[in-house]
Amino acid sequence: QVHVVESGGGLVQPGGSLRLSCVASGSIVSVSAMKWYRQAPGKQRELVAAITNGGNTNYADSVKDRFTISRDNAKNTVYLQMNSLKPEDTAVYYCNVRVVLGTYWGQGTQVTVSS
Repeated sequence: QVHVVESGGGLVQPGGSLRLSCVASGSIVSVSAMKWYRQAPGKQRELVAAITNGGNTNYADSVKDRFTISRDNAKNTVYLQMNSLKPEDTAVYYCNVRVVLGTYWGQGTQVTVSS
């Protein structure tokens, strides 16, 4: 059994910053890819950022130069630093981790960007 838990969401004004965290625990030998997705009301879930266990990253065009994904392999933790937030970044953010047993999702954390 693998558990994935996100934290760090909240309400922030446009131009502000938030840092999301996601911890994977349980029957884990090693974690390969770790990803952040988001889903806004009425829209499909979309990939925001991804990082391999070697540290290679990729980002959605809409968040490049504003968001930074990083990970701590010793803690099975992935972070998403979000700067210069815009109202269109408002969504539920989900963590996705790939381990030997399969791919697992967290329950999501709400990010609301509003004045």
